[in-house]
Amino acid sequence: MDDFLTKAAFSFFIAFGVVLGGALLAGMGSVFLFTPPKEKMLQVASNLKIWALVAAVGGTIDPIRVIESHMLVGYLSPAMQQIGYILFAFLGAHMGVELIQWLHNNGG
Repeated sequence: MDDFLTKAAFSFFIAFGVVLGGALLAGMGSVFLFTPPKEKMLQVASNLKIWALVAAVGGTIDPIRVIESHMLVGYLSPAMQQIGYILFAFLGAHMGVELIQWLHNNGG
């Protein structure tokens, strides 16, 4: 169980970091290009959400194959672990987008 929580936490923070880092760097780039950074950061954060999820769970179709192969033969534990990793990664990406939206709405 400890290994699951460790991997789930890494999935969360990887997805969170992809969204947050991408949005912050896009904002910095928009400052250099003399465009409004707040709108660009929000747009990039929303667009990166699905890619952060993909990056956090491994970037391939393997997690889906694990779910399919184990569920077809009746082993639910590995499939549930993969679903858990995906959920934690989604939560991390969503929290990153929410943080950028919060900064967008409360920033100067």
